[in-house]
Amino acid sequence: MEYDQPESHTRDNEKTIDDWLPITSSRNAKWWYSAFHNVTAMVGAGVLSLPYAMADLGWGPGVTIMVLSWIITLYTLWQMVQMHEMVPGKRFDRYHELGQYAFGEKLGLWIIVPQQLTVEVGTDIVYMVTGGQSLKKFHDMVCLNCKDIRLTFFIMIFASVHFVLSHLPNLNSITSVSLSAAVMSLCYSTIAWAASVKKGVQPNVDYSYKASTTPGKVFNFLAALGQVAFAYAGHNVVLEIQATIPSTPEKSSKGVMWKGVVVAYIIVAICYFTVAFIGYWVFGNAVDDNILMSLEKPTWLIATANMFVIIHVIGSYQVYAMPVFDMMESFLVKMRFTPCLRLRLISRSLYVAFTMIAGICFPFFGGLLSFFGGFAFAPTTYYLPCIIWLIICKPKRFSLTWIINWLCIILGVLLMILSPIGGMRSIIISAKDYEFFS
Repeated sequence: MEYDQPESHTRDNEKTIDDWLPITSSRNAKWWYSAFHNVTAMVGAGVLSLPYAMADLGWGPGVTIMVLSWIITLYTLWQMVQMHEMVPGKRFDRYHELGQYAFGEKLGLWIIVPQQLTVEVGTDIVYMVTGGQSLKKFHDMVCLNCKDIRLTFFIMIFASVHFVLSHLPNLNSITSVSLSAAVMSLCYSTIAWAASVKKGVQPNVDYSYKASTTPGKVFNFLAALGQVAFAYAGHNVVLEIQATIPSTPEKSSKGVMWKGVVVAYIIVAICYFTVAFIGYWVFGNAVDDNILMSLEKPTWLIATANMFVIIHVIGSYQVYAMPVFDMMESFLVKMRFTPCLRLRLISRSLYVAFTMIAGICFPFFGGLLSFFGGFAFAPTTYYLPCIIWLIICKPKRFSLTWIINWLCIILGVLLMILSPIGGMRSIIISAKDYEFFS
């Protein structure tokens, strides 16, 4: 019994910490929580850039890549949901926990955590830029005679909201924020394609590639692949969302989570395909990297859509930030810091400040999407779930499941290698004429 006491004390201590950490502190979510958390995580800045991506891909490749990405990412998301409780009596509440089970304690951390952090922090930086741009666009549209205000200040205004919201304790506590964000995503996506239809196909619309040189066409094509990858990015928070759903031996969380995911993916298809295809059909290769920037009239409607985008990216930022807060707070507690409100206030405020400053320094929206989309979103979304599935489930070699998983892995690796090249080129071109904090 003497030896059991320290072990029991350790377990109690771990449970206390788990009850404090944002991912595991509340497990009373319903299937619709899963639906709107997934919509909020996925439909965001990415959907607004899809017509621009289509302009670099062209009709044939663009439609094929959009539909294929939807199918592949739905399949890999299904794998993630199934693997959450694949081991009896254990829940993989975080992406890195699943990675550690598959690859080993140390290797799993090194494979998953850097990529997941790149995705989540990168997304939050992009959302800082998107929120600031949309806020500036709203201001400029409703106040035509006002003095011009720099984008930097709008990013700071957008960040001020997160200095407050980031101190909500866990995923379930941001449910109302996430629901509002999911509704807004449907609203502004509908405005984007409906206003495009109303505007009608533009005179002399051109569906040829924008670049005149072959290298330009190739680099733009690669950048567009990254933008599509960025649009399908919800996998990085899916296990964390599923962790908030209750589970019992009689009724696991898998069925409840999958129901929410299916609803979310139907909404994703409605938003993505309509905005991407109609936006490209109307504007051709003249479309902006944010379709709302191409739509000027009716002014009140486009201003409203930009306000919807602002509300949505507020929610999206929080959904992506929560797993980061969980990692930060886990690390700090392991470093012997006491779990308390002061620790949470300081660490989360520093994180928001960091993403704000990064967004101010690098407001190259399209290039950021392409670079982050290929560099980190492709692995965690397109092929890492397949690799983990092959390791854990061990399907028979050359069976249908084995072949499908390897096809996803090959496509995902190609996406990861090729698309950051185009994204980095876009950033370099945009940065040539940019002055920091201008």
